[in-house]
Amino acid sequence: MEEEVQGKKTMLTREGLKQLEDELQDLKVNQRRDVAEKLKEARAQGDLSENAEYDAAKADKQQIEARIEEIETLLKNVEVVDDSEVMGDIITVGTTVDIKDLEFDEDLTYKIVGPTESDSLHGKISNESPVGKALIGHKAGDTVQVETDAGLIKYKVLAVARS
Repeated sequence: MEEEVQGKKTMLTREGLKQLEDELQDLKVNQRRDVAEKLKEARAQGDLSENAEYDAAKADKQQIEARIEEIETLLKNVEVVDDSEVMGDIITVGTTVDIKDLEFDEDLTYKIVGPTESDSLHGKISNESPVGKALIGHKAGDTVQVETDAGLIKYKVLAVARS
């Protein structure tokens, strides 16, 4: 899987890049230090073979190191979307789009982001998701059809804005 990640560029907005860089800094500086302190305290308790605190701290350390490696790999293969290149009327990564679900007559607003930034609960959908893929390249006034597991969904693009 690592080879797959290394060859593929990850799209990120500037905001997403900053979030990843901040998380990496926190992991390397704060969380590594905290887990090292927990390990030190657990070792001081003596017998490590039945020391739950030691085992938990070791597991935390492994998770932190795995996440650091994951972020560093992502950052090596990142392509940052330049806001000045985002055309305000065409849907691309980095734009915010207002759409109407024609079946349920519901208005929705999404920001199109790279896959590592996607968070549908906060209105951020990946350019690689079915809806994101279908919307890319369209503009206000277009009707877009999205093939999903639940069937065909139609959206009307109401507005497109640079984020």
